[in-house]
Amino acid sequence: MVSESAVRQWPEWLSGHAQLRHVVTRAARPGVVRDWPDWVRSEVRTALAARGVHRLWSHQVEAAEAAHGGRHVVLATGTASGKSLGYLLPILAATSGSEPSVHDRRLPSVRNLLSPGARPHTALYLAPTKALAHDQLRQAKALGLDGWRVGALDGDSNGGERDFARDWAGFILSNPDMLHHSVLPQHARWASFLSTLRYVVIDESHRYRGVFGAHVAQVLRRLRRICASYGADPAFVFASATSSDPAAAAARLIGVSTDEVLPVLTDGAPHGEVSYALWDGRADSVDATTALMGDLVEAGRQTVAFISSRKMCEVTAMRVRERTGVAEVAAYRGGYLAAERRQVEAELSSGQLRGVAATNALELGVDIAGLDAVVINGVPGTMASFWQQAGRAGRRGKDAAVVLVAGANPRDAYVLDHPELIFERPVEQTVLHPDNPYVLGPHLAAAAQEIPLVVDDQQWFGPSMTAVADRLARQGALRKRTNGWYWTRPGRAVDLVNLRTQGNKGVQIVEDGTGRVIGHVDTAAADSAVHPGAVYLHRGETHLVDELDHDGGVALVHVANPGYVTQPRSVTSVEIRAERASRRLGAGMVHLGDVEVTSQVTGFLRRDERTGAVWDTNPLDLPVRRLRTRAVWWTLPSEVISAAGFSPQLLGAAAHAAEHTAIGLLGLFAPCDRWDIGGLSTALHPQTDTVTVFVHDGHPGGAGFADRGYEAAPQWWAATLERLLTCPCEGGCPACVMSPKCGNGNQMLDKDAAIVLLRTLLPD
Repeated sequence: MVSESAVRQWPEWLSGHAQLRHVVTRAARPGVVRDWPDWVRSEVRTALAARGVHRLWSHQVEAAEAAHGGRHVVLATGTASGKSLGYLLPILAATSGSEPSVHDRRLPSVRNLLSPGARPHTALYLAPTKALAHDQLRQAKALGLDGWRVGALDGDSNGGERDFARDWAGFILSNPDMLHHSVLPQHARWASFLSTLRYVVIDESHRYRGVFGAHVAQVLRRLRRICASYGADPAFVFASATSSDPAAAAARLIGVSTDEVLPVLTDGAPHGEVSYALWDGRADSVDATTALMGDLVEAGRQTVAFISSRKMCEVTAMRVRERTGVAEVAAYRGGYLAAERRQVEAELSSGQLRGVAATNALELGVDIAGLDAVVINGVPGTMASFWQQAGRAGRRGKDAAVVLVAGANPRDAYVLDHPELIFERPVEQTVLHPDNPYVLGPHLAAAAQEIPLVVDDQQWFGPSMTAVADRLARQGALRKRTNGWYWTRPGRAVDLVNLRTQGNKGVQIVEDGTGRVIGHVDTAAADSAVHPGAVYLHRGETHLVDELDHDGGVALVHVANPGYVTQPRSVTSVEIRAERASRRLGAGMVHLGDVEVTSQVTGFLRRDERTGAVWDTNPLDLPVRRLRTRAVWWTLPSEVISAAGFSPQLLGAAAHAAEHTAIGLLGLFAPCDRWDIGGLSTALHPQTDTVTVFVHDGHPGGAGFADRGYEAAPQWWAATLERLLTCPCEGGCPACVMSPKCGNGNQMLDKDAAIVLLRTLLPD
């Protein structure tokens, strides 16, 4: 074990270890100070001074001035750089008791001044998680400003809290889900708030990507449309991790042109020295993460370890406690109940917890003071996520350490050999596809129920609105009249869509015998995660799934310690529905289009929880699932394949291995991870009549990842070939061709044949 003094001598502590592959140290930097804007009241300055804020950093002032002047602005600076003050200053000026300024472009009507709360201006804060919104609420209340009425609105709010927020609060902290399900469908009850809405804060806006981001984009368009009907035109302030072209991503979220959003990118906050280490943990990345976290915790360094898997998050926390004898180590992940999340957050913030193993649910900007180190198990799905997680270390100017533990998968292994992908390459752009018809359609139905749709609403929903609305009318979801489209059904249109899942309600995980709800899982993931016989971990307790009731949305489990983990097995087929684009790729072609993916979980493997060895295979009888989505695929002419001398069996094994490696690497070229996408390879596809390798988005209508793969195909597949060539294993391993989500348990893979196949596709 290392001592505290050794940890302070970072990175010398690690210098003798063979697993240490690369170290980068970023020097401490001073802050850049700016004067307070003259419109910030003395009471606000006094309250902030009492919280230790005596001066402002340059980026805070730049963002605050822009928002106060009515501009949309995106504040994309480092983690813990004080972004919240950049949007809080104009909100405080507008909602904490001050009178409207002659410079304000939005003045309240007489009707609004006579409405409940008599609020001249209001502001809305939206976060992707309830935890983050509650953290911001605590900070707002801690200012102690008399007359500033602040409230939370989320699924944990009781009736009284919701009434206060609606009728009296000047500043409401919520999330897109509540806006979608509760506020917009009942906008008449919220008229006094919405008609005076001056600012909307979109915190952690880089998280709104893929299908979730497309849903949120449509919710924000609906919000802007309803506000306009009440005479309001709020300025949007986006707080984002560092990303490539954040103004463009912010503009796509709310449906405006990029030049309407001011980017604030220069970070004026001071920062302590931070050392970053790349650690080769491919032998057992969880064991390496456990050891590193345990050493740091024992040395008295408060540490967060980020683990991508909910199950392994629980395992890591349990192993650190066993290894160190330190009880003050907890797990934190999605699926916990509200009270459990709040308890871990409070104990970590207070310093009571010495370590936390967390999924990216703790990646967001919850204000946790005093973190000395961050250990990241596996390269996150995006570089933005990596920097967000790494930014938890070194808060408030303290020196800190970050260790990225590379796991046994193609992307992690590739990054070990190419550290410049982290430290020298710009963070990727946010991929967002708001016009996905599977997303746009339900939101148009919701918008029509809120206020009947008219042709002019294309200004909010884009040029494809009329075609999608007409399709909904033909399907009977809307009724088209001469003056627009109307919702005529008795139910609520918003109940037809869940922003975060493909299903409506997800699946609750219930402990049989006690009836205790211990978690939940998306409907789409239930067959794989909580099928009968599956092992499910919750807060250090192992459960076995007894029953999965799809219709009732319930999985029944009981506590058990079976000594194994489970891995689902499935079969998949892909039908090409429409080819949208194609171009040359080496000796072959790369294509982009619409596909239908048919899949079924057919069984599961039981693996030893310590060694990973397969115990046995168990069959399952679960429904066939169909998914219409977007895919990128490549083909090679049959004559090229014949010249290479492949047998049909060897060709299938080569394509399968290449598919696995490519899926593992797409996240380096598009902001996704392997769980956002899927794939299929075949030696002879019935529609292409040749070898075909598909990589598809894992969401209805597509999420934009396949499109990005098509754009970056030459670089992506060249990186795939390089990974296969440089992996030192002999016959294939998890760092190159083996996949943790393979539907047939990584059978029929041939690494050497995959190299030959890709060299045939991409000749020098």
